[in-house]
Amino acid sequence: MLNFRTLLASMTALVGLAALDLATAPAYADAPLKACFVYVGPAKELGYTYQHDQGRLAVEQKFGAKVTTAYAENVPEGADAERVIADFAKNGCGVIFTTSFGFMDPTLKVAKQFPKIKFEHATGYKQADNVATYSQRWYEGRYVMGTLAGHVTKSHIIGYIAPFPIPEVVQGIDAFTIALRKVDPKAVVKVVWVNTWFDPGKERDAATTLISQGADVIVQHTDSAAPVQAAEEKGVKAFGQASDQSKAGPHAAMTSLVDNWAPYYVQEVQAVLDGTWKSHDSWDGIKAGAVTLAPFNANLPADAVAKAKADMDAIAAGTLKPFAGPIKAQDGSVKVAAGTELKDGDILGMNWFVEGVQGDLPK
Repeated sequence: MLNFRTLLASMTALVGLAALDLATAPAYADAPLKACFVYVGPAKELGYTYQHDQGRLAVEQKFGAKVTTAYAENVPEGADAERVIADFAKNGCGVIFTTSFGFMDPTLKVAKQFPKIKFEHATGYKQADNVATYSQRWYEGRYVMGTLAGHVTKSHIIGYIAPFPIPEVVQGIDAFTIALRKVDPKAVVKVVWVNTWFDPGKERDAATTLISQGADVIVQHTDSAAPVQAAEEKGVKAFGQASDQSKAGPHAAMTSLVDNWAPYYVQEVQAVLDGTWKSHDSWDGIKAGAVTLAPFNANLPADAVAKAKADMDAIAAGTLKPFAGPIKAQDGSVKVAAGTELKDGDILGMNWFVEGVQGDLPK
């Protein structure tokens, strides 16, 4: 039988062990932040999702043991997205980045259930106390690509592969067409809607169809390298999307729009770690280095490269506004008068085509 003195000694030893455990275990506040990413496409294939994943890797490199990351790829927009986002929220993610337009409502729904977790949604427009939005001014880069296309087209027909009729896509088509026709007033842009962000088969078919209709330049707002590959095979020019796609078409790819998400993701994770994160909306472009272009193809004419670089410098300086008037709508009516320009709100809600675009804008 234990006497009182023995029992007291045993209790003292147990308390000492507990104190030791508490002293050596990491405090919750010092545990790594878990940053989680929801992708609409494959993480390792060049394109839109690939660039987001490069941003995730930049976060790992910057913060080391302070931050861990996780991602889910090829997540369909809709109910599946809500399930994936909720699973991340239930499994220790402190900040969740959802990276496609169709993830907007699922993100808001899950965020309401987990008010202590930070959420950030790419390309959307709905915020909450714990939900921020972020995007890039891709139309600036597409304006520059329009300048290049105007210098290289011989048929005066550009084929444009578009995913969905949302403002960010319409902005790009319009900005590209405006710059294109400043160089080549005869040029037209034929638009084919594929109703997907990533489907190599559909994208290839769209490119082939456009080339058969006389397009000698292919542009895409979809995410696979299939259009550039088709252009390479058919001997026409192409402009890639989101990542440098020159490997898919060494002769065809004139350049590619490149999304640089790394600085933004590092900035936002730092804010979460610092406790300074607040809901916001971010929309950066060429000036901030968020939108860049891949190295220009050596086959581009020197005057085309010089003009494209001048356009980039002027956009960064704020002296060139892609949507400065005069701009005519598709039907020839004046949409933006000379001496005026579209404000950000009008650009963000853009739902009309400029003169020179061929094809309907689905409602």
